[in-house]
Amino acid sequence: MAHLNEPTDIELLRQLSKDNEAAMEVLFKRYYSFVSFATFRLVSDSALAEDISQEVFMEIWKRRHSLNISTSFKAYLRRSAVNRSLNFLRDKKNRFTEELSDAAHDLQTPENQTLEVDELQDHIDEAINQLPPRCQKVFKLSRYKEMSYQEIADDMDISVKTVENQMVKALKLLREALMPFIDNGMLSVILWIIFFG
Repeated sequence: MAHLNEPTDIELLRQLSKDNEAAMEVLFKRYYSFVSFATFRLVSDSALAEDISQEVFMEIWKRRHSLNISTSFKAYLRRSAVNRSLNFLRDKKNRFTEELSDAAHDLQTPENQTLEVDELQDHIDEAINQLPPRCQKVFKLSRYKEMSYQEIADDMDISVKTVENQMVKALKLLREALMPFIDNGMLSVILWIIFFG
């Protein structure tokens, strides 16, 4: 957030579209730590988070003449960081694609019937809808609207700590609800694909 007498993000983006490198430098210094933190939460590697964060800003510079930001610049950066991090994680898992595909066809219900992917999605949707009201709202705002914990706290008028606790509770309840339908060894991978894929 810009301080008094500092240019706003909108002003800097306007300058950026005119090839102003100084504006790019200000935006970089203003938000680099924020982007790095958002990235690190997904990749859990500080060096990799730094590389991805730099790529996010490099992409902004490359697209400076055609940027179309409908949200705040900070929200745009967060989405860019998340998308680029998830793309990296998907690429990293490419070598397991065939294995995961085979595993998906082998998923079985307690009655030993094959559980198709669309059926699995139905079970996930049902499990989410069975979450306690506050827990469900926090989960949906985080996973589907990609809101930060602070944004969720502001929206719901609760503390960030409460948001964190509700997310932990939601994930615990979802794992317990889905356990009968998914082989325990595949649970975390399948959930990752469904929620972040």
